[in-house]
Amino acid sequence: MEILPRISVVIPIRNEERFIAQTIAYLQNQDYPPDRFEIIVVDGDSDDGTVGIVEQIAAADSRVRLLHNPKRLSSAARNAGAREATGEIVTYVDGHTYIDNDQLLRSVAACMAEEGLDVLSRPQFLETPENNHFQRAVALARRSPVGHGLDSTIYTERDLRVNPTSSGASYKKTVIETVGYFDENFDACEDVEFNFRVAQAGYESFTSMRLAVYYYPRESIGRLFHQMKRYGVGRLRLARKHPGSLGLGTLIPFLFTAGVPILAALSFVHRWFFYLFLLAVVPYALMILLASTAVAIKAGWGYLPQLPLIFVTIHTGLGWGFLVELLRTLAWRGAGNS
Repeated sequence: MEILPRISVVIPIRNEERFIAQTIAYLQNQDYPPDRFEIIVVDGDSDDGTVGIVEQIAAADSRVRLLHNPKRLSSAARNAGAREATGEIVTYVDGHTYIDNDQLLRSVAACMAEEGLDVLSRPQFLETPENNHFQRAVALARRSPVGHGLDSTIYTERDLRVNPTSSGASYKKTVIETVGYFDENFDACEDVEFNFRVAQAGYESFTSMRLAVYYYPRESIGRLFHQMKRYGVGRLRLARKHPGSLGLGTLIPFLFTAGVPILAALSFVHRWFFYLFLLAVVPYALMILLASTAVAIKAGWGYLPQLPLIFVTIHTGLGWGFLVELLRTLAWRGAGNS
């Protein structure tokens, strides 16, 4: 008789009434022994109908539990779920996730056993069946090398061993207890910070299309910018805590977002600054145009009008978030803190 490891699926959420029932249903319908997994939903003071939906599902299914997260932070929710988890394996799933197969949990167990690893990464694509035209354009842009981190593995389609930093998602519970829990000073990139420590501790990871899940892209430029800004803030906090994590892919959006307006202003002082401004803006514009065209050639010319703005929003959002957090840090230190 096959004895599968017990898996705890932790879902950190806040205001997910639109998606949470569907996400839980994907997990409830997994081809995995019902007594070998649990679903722990950790809610951060939702002020919509999320809690009522989860309570109703939990009342009908003992595998589903609802926890309260008064701190509202995803990092705190991840910790609360991990501490309450009864599974040998803890895997994290967002509240707005599309899962296209019923073998995800079996694949988690199988990949850990086959690879002899305690950590698994996974592809986290943005192509869901419900995406509108703009969301499909965002998904295409984010998959492009110009649209995501240079060292990211979240869009990798091959089966291979990887550094867990950018895409770790499933862990033996002993890993979390050994490395330490998620840093609750982080409101974004808390998973990257945790996975950075996992990698530092010597854990290797494995990614496979068998483990893929799909997230819903933001539905407007404003929401996309806000998401990228949060990531930029998180990246600065990550670099402040772990200087070794700071790479070129993080610095380029910041340098561009901060540098271009400064050069534009200084152009009124001396013409050489105008030349430097052109030296920065013209190659960037050409890169964006070429990247957008390359995506449109493969996916359809109808995406071309939206792609340049999406790429710029991704870069400036990341850069602005990094800059805002940097200025906040400098002001805090200037006030006599350390």
